[in-house]
Amino acid sequence: MILDELAAAARERVVQRKQKIPYEKLLEQARALPENQEFPFERALKQPGLSFICEVKKASPSKGLIAPDFPYLQIAKDYEEAGAAAVSVLTEPKWFLGRDQYLQEVAREVHIPVLRKDFTVDPYMICEAKLLGASAVLLICAILSDRELRSYRELAESFGLSALVEAHTEEEAHRALASGAKIIGVNNRNLKDFTVDVHAGERLRKLIPPEVLFVSESGVKGAAEIAAVRQMGADAVLVGEALMRVPDRKAALRALRQE
Repeated sequence: MILDELAAAARERVVQRKQKIPYEKLLEQARALPENQEFPFERALKQPGLSFICEVKKASPSKGLIAPDFPYLQIAKDYEEAGAAAVSVLTEPKWFLGRDQYLQEVAREVHIPVLRKDFTVDPYMICEAKLLGASAVLLICAILSDRELRSYRELAESFGLSALVEAHTEEEAHRALASGAKIIGVNNRNLKDFTVDVHAGERLRKLIPPEVLFVSESGVKGAAEIAAVRQMGADAVLVGEALMRVPDRKAALRALRQE
């Protein structure tokens, strides 16, 4: 299953990186940076109306190469100009062809919060996210234990980073809530077989109390899906491939936002 492979590859990356910079040293570096306890990612999603988290993504396991031409900084700036609340940057290198450098540069150049989209399997990666300039990290219920979900969220928040806790089933939604998640994302794409069910969010929405931010992720192609997301009462939607494949991303995002 691809999700297991993604998690295993992430663990191997962490092992290799720890040989260069030990965790204790990286933790010390992350703690030395100023904390932004205003949590800009969470604050952005709390704005009135539906917030858009727009993805900077070169490839994916299900679709292969999505953007052969990949001016990632310009893409992020286009999103910001067209009204995105936040940017999501892939840093997973093997299947998504991401790089830490993309996130670092985007975070430096845009004025909206940036989510590090990677498969967080170790506290080391949360320290990296802080050092790269991210405002949020992704925690996936399917690859983390209950203890990890809570401790990783707490570590992220100690740095001033938000945690987007991703669920795909009712059981995972309950686990996300039990971990103390303040932002829960429901992935409409099953990362085990890549099937997309845009109604997954509808089923889980009723489980999430109003004080917890709700994000609908993946499978959004156009106005019909956005209407469904609005109808279910989501606070935010994460849009990736639909924007990455069009020549005019600003116009496409404005159309989705119904400006």
